[in-house]
Amino acid sequence: MASIALVGPPTVIVFTGGVKRWNEISAANSSTSDKASLSSLLPSRRITRQLQWVAFPSSSSLWKRRSGAVVVKVSEGGAIPISPAWPIAKVSDQNPPPRMKAQSRLFTFGLVAAWYSSNIGVLLLNKYLLSNYGFKYPIFLTMCHMTACSLFSYVAIAWMKLVPMQTIRSRVQFFKISALSAVFCVSVVFGNISLRYLPVSFNQAIGATTPFFTAVFAYLMTLKREAWLTYVTLIPVVTGVIIASGGEPSFHLFGFIICVAATAARALKSVLQGILLSSEGEKLNSMNLLLYMAPMAVVFLLPATLIMEENVVGITLALARDDVKIIWYLLFNSSLAYFVNLTNFLVTKHTSALTLQVLGNAKGAVAVVVSILIFRNPVSVTGMLGYTLTVFGVLLYSEAKKRSK
Repeated sequence: MASIALVGPPTVIVFTGGVKRWNEISAANSSTSDKASLSSLLPSRRITRQLQWVAFPSSSSLWKRRSGAVVVKVSEGGAIPISPAWPIAKVSDQNPPPRMKAQSRLFTFGLVAAWYSSNIGVLLLNKYLLSNYGFKYPIFLTMCHMTACSLFSYVAIAWMKLVPMQTIRSRVQFFKISALSAVFCVSVVFGNISLRYLPVSFNQAIGATTPFFTAVFAYLMTLKREAWLTYVTLIPVVTGVIIASGGEPSFHLFGFIICVAATAARALKSVLQGILLSSEGEKLNSMNLLLYMAPMAVVFLLPATLIMEENVVGITLALARDDVKIIWYLLFNSSLAYFVNLTNFLVTKHTSALTLQVLGNAKGAVAVVVSILIFRNPVSVTGMLGYTLTVFGVLLYSEAKKRSK
């Protein structure tokens, strides 16, 4: 049995026997499935993923194909035994074929578009419900979001197997996640409350100051110091919000304070997550973290909404009798809230955390423009200049963080 040495970057192997031959070999090597069993064909744990078979035109000189091919991607290092019955056309350490690259770019573009749509959609729908529609129950609305996240997270992980399920390993880890869930609740509830008083454009301007609060909390809680240039880039971030506040026609002091508190809570949650779940045995990916945080959040929010938003269920049912659309609004809004987290995870997985941060900055600007077009809230030149300065400062901050690493 021959073997292929794997050196350098991930290697792409193209099986050339066609799909029919691939299935024949698969059936011979797997008694439980008529699909390809990579563990039997390639007895190596270095296999990272199997891509769908693709058909290349017969005129393709790059791959010299005449029929369908199965493409397998394996990680670097070691060697993989190859059976003589497994015909190989080419082993490539180079980039995948143009068609595959185009498909990958299209898939990533679709993910980013879905992430943008869900993020902006849930933000605008929250604003519509809490301000324009008159549904003045932000805690109950947040509880609906968390209930949907609990249900959909379980379906995605336990049934659909989108990611492997990670378990809570200790009581200490459980209390750490509970603390994160409480801070998360505060950030979401306060953010929704602020939408009752502030336009989306100003809300996003304040939300863009998250890096400032993250740097402050990181220093206070871990004594971690950034490079001096990183702190300098935070000056335009804060200055821009101050300018935008002075030029905001719809400025509301209470809404401003609550929005700042929501932004600070989001930053605190990210810093706490890095501190509390830093050990290898406690790290959870974002999908599993949401699976455990969301039901905890429902437990925190239920008594709060019953006490602070008395008879909210009865009022919602009464509204539904007059206008059944409120039920559909709540269901759709809650589903979007989960979709935000799902697409956030997928975009990070298929790009990078830094790319997500840059896209997030651009998303804020898009949300501002869309909200102004939809809600027709008045804006001033001073306010837009302030917001532009804030976004520019966030971009400088991201660049400074990248260089410091």
